[in-house]
Order: sequence, then structure tokens, then C-alpha cells
Amino acid sequence: MSEIKRIGVGARMSEAVAYNGIVWLAGQVGNPGESVTEQTKTCLAEVDRILAAAGTDKTRILSAQIWLADISTFGEMNAVWDAWVPAGNTPARATGEAKLATPEYKVEVIVTAALK
Repeated sequence: MSEIKRIGVGARMSEAVAYNGIVWLAGQVGNPGESVTEQTKTCLAEVDRILAAAGTDKTRILSAQIWLADISTFGEMNAVWDAWVPAGNTPARATGEAKLATPEYKVEVIVTAALK
């Protein structure tokens, strides 16, 4: 039986949980006051960091969910995403509009990846 591995354990949640060859990341957000472009860059840098801590990388992302506080910023977010996501290794992805945890958050990225 596979062991559950938790990464960045906190009182409320872990940054990620790995089990049976899969890692699920908590939602990653940017810094309040940043633009959608900068928040997306921050989110994706955190995804890279957490995936590395789990022993994998963005070429192994299986799915991504992206939540935007304002769907009219879809193109701005996509410009950053398109430069970051590895060609030939794009995951299944869904993007929607939602109220995020605080009004200062404009983007939230959630990914699931296969371990190496």
C-alpha cells in the first residue's frame, strides 16, 4: 500500500498531498496588489516550486483548474500560461470565474500531476 506524503503541512491545509503516483496541489494565488499578469506568474512559480518538492515537474501535470475573479482577464492570464506551459505536455484544463478568498486575489491555479 502506498503511503500518503504531505508537503507544506499547515494547520488548515497542506500545500500538496501525494498518493499512489499522483500529487494534488492546493490552490495557488498571487500577491495582493499585483496585476493578473503578475499574480499568474506568482501562482505558476509556486506550482513549479511545490511540484519540485514533490519530486515532479510541470511536464507531468495531468489537469489544471484556473479561477479568475474577472473572466474578462482570460487573455491576460493565458498570455502568461502559454509562455509557461511546456509545448507537447499541456494538461487538461478548465478556467472559470469565481469569487476568490479575498477581493485582492485575481487568479487561483490548482493542479494535479503524476509523480516521476
